[in-house]
Amino acid sequence: MSPTGEASQPIVIAGAGIGGLTAALALQRQGHEIILMDKAQELSEVGAGLQLSPNACSVLNDLDVLEALEPHAYAPERLRIWSGASGQQLAQVSLGSFIKNRHGHPFWVIHRADLQRVLLERATESPGITVQLSTEVQNIAASPYDGLACAFQNSEQTGSTNCKALIGADGVWSKTRQIVPSHENAQFSGQVAYRATVPMDQVSHKWALDSGLWLQKNSHLVHYPVRGGRELNIVALVEEDWQDQTWSTKADRETVLHVFKEWPTDIRNLIAAPETWLKWALCSVNASGPWSHGHMALIGDAAHAMLPYMAQGAAMAIEDAAVLANCLPLTVENIPAALREYERLRKPRAARIQGVAQRNAQIFHFSGVPAFARDTVLRLSNPEKLAARFDDIYGWSPEQ
Repeated sequence: MSPTGEASQPIVIAGAGIGGLTAALALQRQGHEIILMDKAQELSEVGAGLQLSPNACSVLNDLDVLEALEPHAYAPERLRIWSGASGQQLAQVSLGSFIKNRHGHPFWVIHRADLQRVLLERATESPGITVQLSTEVQNIAASPYDGLACAFQNSEQTGSTNCKALIGADGVWSKTRQIVPSHENAQFSGQVAYRATVPMDQVSHKWALDSGLWLQKNSHLVHYPVRGGRELNIVALVEEDWQDQTWSTKADRETVLHVFKEWPTDIRNLIAAPETWLKWALCSVNASGPWSHGHMALIGDAAHAMLPYMAQGAAMAIEDAAVLANCLPLTVENIPAALREYERLRKPRAARIQGVAQRNAQIFHFSGVPAFARDTVLRLSNPEKLAARFDDIYGWSPEQ
């Protein structure tokens, strides 16, 4: 314990993405001082759209940020599922009012940058949270006060700060994960995502209301409105052997059109709307690996990066933050034990949903007889029953 008591030591969070920012807000509510470090010089717009299902919205509601997010979000009334081979609609999944009435919180789609900006604004306004950009955690060592000495580096200096815990929220290529013994590196899935957003007035009005999921051999495509319905987010995913070690790069329209050259005309017209795309390697981190070590723990993609085939990556990071804070009240005496409890509570759910995403990756990309069987089942399915299949995911709340 420090001379002024352990409560005077901050918790350091490495990474100011969605998981890190949510954890900062949740832990600050428990009374902790927070130092949030991120190696970026500024938190600029990165990525594209994401889905905030009711399980994520329940946490954001508890943190009083849901209302601030609403002008930036869009609540599609349904998900339409289409065949990327024939262009025919296969099924609908009820969302909108059905999901909100069923689970008590909305199902939103939102631009990642809007979510990050609102969380960052709330963090910088919150007393007890300090945000340090251009600062990267380098290593940790035991401190004289039964905590950690957290070594960091920024553009001006290399230094160290004593803290009661280090939370690694630094993403799929986490540096803090390397500190955890027996950690597993991120693995490339053999699939890539082409992502773009386009003003809604530049595409057909028929894409403006609902989310869409198109299924095709070895590929699929997702689109949905973001930014209050003013823009359309498009994600085209395909199996591709990519050797570029940067794992993300710009792609031009002609490249994406060539990849999806056998798709229906409606989709090719949609793909032609954005002038530029971003190409991302889809990588994952085995959720069954170790998440904690002494006074440090991992959250979000650093612990369990998952493929986007269940659209739960951001939601899992948000859930992690809530459970972590519940395990770390200000009066906690044994922080390593508390972090092990957090890992015990979270790992089974994250690993299970990671498995669901991996199975969906196979199902979405079926061809031949398996694709025919999948499409037949979808055509015979009820929209409400399809939505109810996700009750165990969407029905989660921090109190569980």
